[in-house]
Amino acid sequence: MPSLYVVHPDLPVKNLTEFIAYVKAKPGQLNYGSAGNGSAGHLAFEYLKMVTGTFMLHVPYRGTGPMLTDLMAGRLQAASVGAPALLQFIKSGKLRCIATGTTQRLPQLPDVPTVAEQGFKGFEMTQWYGLIAPSKWPKAHLAKLEAEAIKATRSTLVRDKLAQETALAVGNTAAEFDAFIKSEQARWKPVIERAQIRPEGLG
Repeated sequence: MPSLYVVHPDLPVKNLTEFIAYVKAKPGQLNYGSAGNGSAGHLAFEYLKMVTGTFMLHVPYRGTGPMLTDLMAGRLQAASVGAPALLQFIKSGKLRCIATGTTQRLPQLPDVPTVAEQGFKGFEMTQWYGLIAPSKWPKAHLAKLEAEAIKATRSTLVRDKLAQETALAVGNTAAEFDAFIKSEQARWKPVIERAQIRPEGLG
């Protein structure tokens, strides 16, 4: 699922380049919200801060809904959220999208460049979901589940339905998914360590 970077429309910025300059001119004076500590939005924004060399205060909420309410009310300046939850607010002008975390522009937002296009090659921030089962399950059961999951995610019905939500169905094998998870762990480790991110409830 694509992650979008959005700001309150009163912020005097139209794109990521202007946003970075604006944030650097006001160190520590601006804040961004997320659905909570350790959430995808929290990671996404800390990743952006790391690669752009900017600093903004993080305000964690208990869910995306309350955070978006405050963002649209101007009590926050920015956020990163999955595309489905944001498109209606972007199209109505309640929020301004300054960049997408995808490798290519979204068909729903053809005029919004990616982070990579705006000077940060290789940048990618998407939210993903996968199917995981207990390792103690019988191998035959796991193989059957894997086969049916691949069949479903590669079907036209599922692909078309997910595309309506700006999501892409991959349909990896168990081995491919395992390798992907390991690569994601390696990619996000420096972001988490730099921002000292710890999910709520962990001391």
